Amino acid sequence: MIWFQEVSIEFVRKWMDGDNSLRHMGIELTELGPDYLKGRMPVDRRTVQPYGILHGGATCMLAETLGSVASGLCIDPDTKFTVGSVITANHLRRADGGFVTGTARPVHLGRTKHVWEILVHDEEREKIIAKCELTCAIYDVEKRVEPNT
Repeated sequence: MIWFQEVSIEFVRKWMDGDNSLRHMGIELTELGPDYLKGRMPVDRRTVQPYGILHGGATCMLAETLGSVASGLCIDPDTKFTVGSVITANHLRRADGGFVTGTARPVHLGRTKHVWEILVHDEEREKIIAKCELTCAIYDVEKRVEPNT
């Protein structure tokens, strides 16, 4: 297990719950394994571009969500926090309805940097639509700035 402490998918869902971009985009965290995190997102009016197909930015949002949440589960939250710093995406096929599912797996889990591979699939056709990579920077908690509320 790569996680800092034993956690369940229910814990992760509660941790990410709130009025935030995940809720607005319909992103759901669906499965937590010993070395991966899965989630899904609808291909609907919130996530498509004007041609009616999944927007590449929405794909990146799903990928960054999965990688950064997974990265956060690998560190001690009392002393460290993680933020996405670089994301790349190769869009391989289009998705024009239903849901897409992403699976984040670590490529590198270092002291100051984590790298994640996130494969995004079209649930209906079970075909890969994008291969993404996310780099997360790990910082000391005292450098965190609390959001304005």
